[in-house]
Amino acid sequence: MATKKLIEVALPLEKINAESAREKSIRFGHPSTLHLWWARRPLAAARAVIWASLVDDPSSHPEQFSTEDEQNHERDRLFKILEDLVVWDNTNNTDVIEAAKAEIMKATNNNPPVFLDPFAGGGAIPLEAQRLGLEAHAHDLNPVPVLINKAMIEIPPRFSHVSPVNRESQILFKGQSNVGTIPCLATDVKYYGNVVQNRTEKEVGHLYPKVSLPPYINNKTVIAWLWVRSVKCPNPACGKEMPLASSFILSTKKGRETWTEPYYTENGKLRFIVHNGKCPKDKQSVKIGKGASFRCVCCGEIADKKYIHDIFISKQVTYALMAVVTEEGGKRVFLTPTEEQINSAQNAKPSWTPEEDMNTDTPDLVSGRGYGITKWKELFTDRQLTALAEYCNQITKIRNEIERDAIDAGLADDHIPLAAGGSGAFAYSEAVIVYLSFGLSRLTNIFNALCRWESSREQALTLFSRQAIPMIWDFAENNPFAKAAGDFTVSLGSIIRVLENFTQKTPGYARLFDAQSDCGLRGIMISTDPPYYDNIAYADLSDFFYIWLRKNLQSIYPEVFSTLLVPKQEELTAIAHRFDGDAQKAKTHFEEGMLSACKNLNLYAADDIPVTIYYAYKQSDNADDDEASASTGWETMLSAVINAGFTITGTWPIRTEMANRQVASGTNALASSIVLVCRKRSSEAQQITRRNLINILRRDLRPALKKLQESNIAPVDLAQSAIGPGMGVFSRYRKVLEADGTPMSIRSALKIINEEIDLYFNEQVGDLDAMSRFCVELYTQNAFNDIKFGDADILARAKGTSVAALSSHSVVYAKAGIVHLIERTDLSEKIDNNESCIWMLTQQLTQAMATGGVEACARAIFMMLGSNAERAKDLAYRLYTIAEQKKWSTEAFAYNALVVAWPDIQSRAAMMKRETPEQLDLFSMGLLDPNS
Repeated sequence: MATKKLIEVALPLEKINAESAREKSIRFGHPSTLHLWWARRPLAAARAVIWASLVDDPSSHPEQFSTEDEQNHERDRLFKILEDLVVWDNTNNTDVIEAAKAEIMKATNNNPPVFLDPFAGGGAIPLEAQRLGLEAHAHDLNPVPVLINKAMIEIPPRFSHVSPVNRESQILFKGQSNVGTIPCLATDVKYYGNVVQNRTEKEVGHLYPKVSLPPYINNKTVIAWLWVRSVKCPNPACGKEMPLASSFILSTKKGRETWTEPYYTENGKLRFIVHNGKCPKDKQSVKIGKGASFRCVCCGEIADKKYIHDIFISKQVTYALMAVVTEEGGKRVFLTPTEEQINSAQNAKPSWTPEEDMNTDTPDLVSGRGYGITKWKELFTDRQLTALAEYCNQITKIRNEIERDAIDAGLADDHIPLAAGGSGAFAYSEAVIVYLSFGLSRLTNIFNALCRWESSREQALTLFSRQAIPMIWDFAENNPFAKAAGDFTVSLGSIIRVLENFTQKTPGYARLFDAQSDCGLRGIMISTDPPYYDNIAYADLSDFFYIWLRKNLQSIYPEVFSTLLVPKQEELTAIAHRFDGDAQKAKTHFEEGMLSACKNLNLYAADDIPVTIYYAYKQSDNADDDEASASTGWETMLSAVINAGFTITGTWPIRTEMANRQVASGTNALASSIVLVCRKRSSEAQQITRRNLINILRRDLRPALKKLQESNIAPVDLAQSAIGPGMGVFSRYRKVLEADGTPMSIRSALKIINEEIDLYFNEQVGDLDAMSRFCVELYTQNAFNDIKFGDADILARAKGTSVAALSSHSVVYAKAGIVHLIERTDLSEKIDNNESCIWMLTQQLTQAMATGGVEACARAIFMMLGSNAERAKDLAYRLYTIAEQKKWSTEAFAYNALVVAWPDIQSRAAMMKRETPEQLDLFSMGLLDPNS
């Protein structure tokens, strides 16, 4: 029997999730800032999952840890290593990393496995495998993520021994013994990036004129130009150029409010004048409603969506400059546009433009397609295209210069290219070009004609705030030479900070490869984040970056950039537009493709290491619809994994949001991802019947659920985590047969598992006191709303209590023939130590958590005797599931918050016990009822 790994038994999930959430606020030096890619996994989670998949659980070594206490002690030691490992500040902490590597070496007999992520995407998972000392392989069908992975795991280790080659560094560090510790790529990318910037500005800088800041400052650099698209007024009697402005407000910062006002010159030209102060309400916008409908500022005529659409299609759209933005004393200053500023943009003539078409079949990708935007170049102004083309020119020209400097610095003059595994001067020059090209590609995200100006922050926002390209009417054009957002060197600066943190030396390999084909690897470790059914078509989106990367890097990576645009038809997605709108064909394509990919995973995987698969989990589409009890994507993923020959040994919810955030109104509160832990199913696996499956589930699932509760897993995550042991039972068998002899479907299995989970919690409620059982049933049926006395009386008698008893305990309100549960905000704050109604205790603790946090709950628990506090926590689990199923988001949040904080509550209560040894102090504190 294979050795159980830590990830198959227990994880310090709270710490992993907290660090995963914390990563979202880290920008400087984080690998995600190397280049944009969507839906990356948190590094903390990837690192934890890989490490825990390699390290043995203590229960697998009874010869060393014979008792449960010894196993728990050893597990706590491993948890401490893992908890240190997931902290962002420890990513390059030698002591922490080496301690983690030592455990891997011990578990693998000093022979760590080769690692593969066949759906590498943004590269978080392969990067963390490499950080832990594994030879990492990253495969993807999309050229953009392939290049990102090359830039993270393939190129840096190859040149980790190299010193900076630029002439400035050669002079500065000549003869110094520590020169080998200087990050060569970061230093050289910065140097040559500045050279590219200076040369580009020399060629096209005249298109970006400076401004005078009255009354005394000349030649101030412009930060941005704020433009609005405009069309001819549909009113024949007017015919003026009308601005399609969503807003004329430039700044809403207190004390610096600014707005711009359109007007017409004597010859009828549209111009703008900037005003300081708050914008009058009637002059804030000319947009009508949510659609593309605008009012003419001259005559008041309405231009509707059809008219505007036709103008855009016929390419008769013009642009008007609303304001010029500069800076003085660290504050934004808005200026009225001059004719020089208007004309400078119109004089731009790009030397090269990307002529590739957008995929016009893609729904919701680029909303501007409905307005005649069909080519990628149309997302940029002529001035932006001119600057970008010149950057490409200068990046290409500087390669020979870098190579000469590298030869002078002592690198081999071998002419072996980067793509062929070269590590000499020629390959090094190509490597620097890769990162310079990343700087340019990264720049385009905030250097295009669809960047919205955010008046509250006084800055332009990047295009990809979400996985789509929305149409906007007014936009900000940043200055690429302003040393602010939209500047090439600022964009490059983020890349340099990432390179400074890359210290890994273990080789890595990134490859353009289809997961449905056999890559030839065997006996390896696999962890991956596959595509999510009919989620965003990343192949379409990534064309935005591909056109610029290909311009600079096709000669360096001809295989990666062999196609004009990113391959589309092969992409593993269930989006119907790939199949002429045929949803069934799209579904079949995804299901067959995912099954084929999972079969390959089974072929590659080592027998003694679990495979881990991330999935964006959404089990329930509609709580009221049995047919939609499990989302198609989730079912398809489980089906592919199980039918490919895997058995599921665990599921772990990985979060990138803080656990105590407010649950969104009317939505299920779901983990960001679920990690499926899988093993190869035995070739000798048997088949069983539905009845046998239910019997085995009742035997195996309940101890697992009890363990999850005891480990204090959040209620919001419990159902997802319970799928692991439940599907583990189902998937260990070759087949589960229904009563009619047909194989049981994944949907049916999930339904049975969820029923067993509900049964488990219902049994816990059944063990409660009679009053609590009544309260839970009434809460389930009617929340805190009124019911008739007669109905309440029947229910109370069925539960072995009475309305009178409930009322005397202040659990329910009962007057004038009306009964309802008393809301926790109206319950007494004082807890009666003799109170046996667990419902009452749960509500009081939940309210204490909501109003006083951990401290208030700890005080309450400190004075309680026996196991009532733990029973109240268990009831909170059940009440959460009821509230979540009923979509009572506020209620669900309250119970979830109590359980999540339970370890801190217990710790504080224990501290109070040490600090307050005398029982009498409780009465003086007002915490204990003297009558109890």
